[in-house]
Amino acid sequence: MRPIRSLSLPVLLLALAACQSEAPRALATLPAATPSDADLRARGEYLVKIAGCNDCHTPGYAEAGGKVAQDTWLVGSPMGFNGPWGTTYPTNLRLRMQQLTEAQWLEYSANLRTRPIMPDFAVRDMTETDRRAIYRFVHALGAAGQPAPEALPPGKAPPLPYFGMVLPEAPAAK
Repeated sequence: MRPIRSLSLPVLLLALAACQSEAPRALATLPAATPSDADLRARGEYLVKIAGCNDCHTPGYAEAGGKVAQDTWLVGSPMGFNGPWGTTYPTNLRLRMQQLTEAQWLEYSANLRTRPIMPDFAVRDMTETDRRAIYRFVHALGAAGQPAPEALPPGKAPPLPYFGMVLPEAPAAK
């Protein structure tokens, strides 16, 4: 192969143009990069932090401004959220992820429908790669803690502590 400096300018420009016209086609045929397990776990940790998972699923997280040890993350909470739907308790995600295979989690999370106040729509709208990353991170944390209390039906008073979510009365008809 001849060094580039020995090519004439017109030949060099033709070669460059040929490379540029082929570059998009060549890039399109490259396989998509597959993130490593370590990359997925790091992405999962980031998503858990920014998506607010810890706010409810990690006791004391919000009150401490997020400054809690990672080994206490996502163990569920006895803090109930009470409203017209009854009382909901944040699930112990560390125990839950140990019960599911990755494939089961991906199917479950793609169709997630939970009780209030969980923003299940946010999880459903995540990419499969992001949901996989969350699984890999939480699963790698391992089992810890106790199962969260069972949800309570409407009208049943929850034990303390709980957040009461009271809706305003409808305005009287005129």
